[in-house]
Amino acid sequence: QVQLVESGGGLVQAGGSLRLSCAASGRTFSRYVMGWFRQAPGKEREFVATISRSGGSTQYADSVKGRFIISRDNAKNTVYLQMNSLKPEDTAVYHCAAGQTIVPVTTATRYDYWGQGTQVTVSS
Repeated sequence: QVQLVESGGGLVQAGGSLRLSCAASGRTFSRYVMGWFRQAPGKEREFVATISRSGGSTQYADSVKGRFIISRDNAKNTVYLQMNSLKPEDTAVYHCAAGQTIVPVTTATRYDYWGQGTQVTVSS
């Protein structure tokens, strides 16, 4: 069992930056692929970014590529999402997720554990 707790959300103006953190419980954090997803009101949950178990491989949604950076610190059991050049359309609840997969995946159903989420609001 893995418990995930996100933090770092908030209200920011367009063009600003935020750094989300996701702290995981347990001793097996490095065995999980980690991902970030987001869900805006009235919309489906969508993939944002994923990172391999070692941190050496990442994938991003086209909508955030070049603006967001996912990273992880296995010694701290934490995954991060650095969000730059934020846009109003980035407004959503951001969730981190842990998956028992071999390689990073972009499909939500491949993840086994989810955090409660943190709200990100970008004003224009």
